[in-house]
Amino acid sequence: MTVESAGSVEAADPVPAAAAPSPVFGLVLAGGASSRMQRDKAMLAYRGRGQLDRAFEQLEGFVARAFVSVRASQSDEGTRAQKPLIIDSLPGEGPIVGIRSALAQYPGAAWLVVACDLPFLSDAALEQLIAARDPRALATAFRSVHDGLPEPLCAIWEPAAAAALAAYQAAGGLCPRKFLIRNGATLLEPRDRRALDNVNTPEEYAEAVKVLDAAHEG
Repeated sequence: MTVESAGSVEAADPVPAAAAPSPVFGLVLAGGASSRMQRDKAMLAYRGRGQLDRAFEQLEGFVARAFVSVRASQSDEGTRAQKPLIIDSLPGEGPIVGIRSALAQYPGAAWLVVACDLPFLSDAALEQLIAARDPRALATAFRSVHDGLPEPLCAIWEPAAAAALAAYQAAGGLCPRKFLIRNGATLLEPRDRRALDNVNTPEEYAEAVKVLDAAHEG
């Protein structure tokens, strides 16, 4: 582009190009204690496949790189140890530590974070989330079909969330959902209404197996 004036031609000031969005990495949260399930939720099998394997391979199809979030004591566990790991590197407990540890290890990436106890998570739901990503927000998340609140454990967390999460945890905050309520996120209405149903108890696991088996046979 040029600017013409009084017989001379001058180069115009360059228009800055829009910054490219950060790449999206994937994180399967598999560091929980599974106390209500009374067994490791990451190892639950659906149609012969372990849930951690299913979640990790599904996530790989949507991100540049995928990792599994674990506590240090879990890093040698067989199924987890076979995958690229983000080991909790910050004090505290719960999923907020896993999210913060990923943001700290690769600060230039946004993170598509999913819990490992989402057996109904569909490709369609991940496609909707990726397509609607808002890099200007701290996170892009689904709105819960049950209570309308943000679903932080199937969400894209942007690099800018790192500092805000650190301040939130330093002030005693533990819950990533409450963080998103207080700090704001771009929220989506999920098209797949069951995609984010999680499984926390033996009874819920038995029902999920029955539903998924019936869906496959149908």
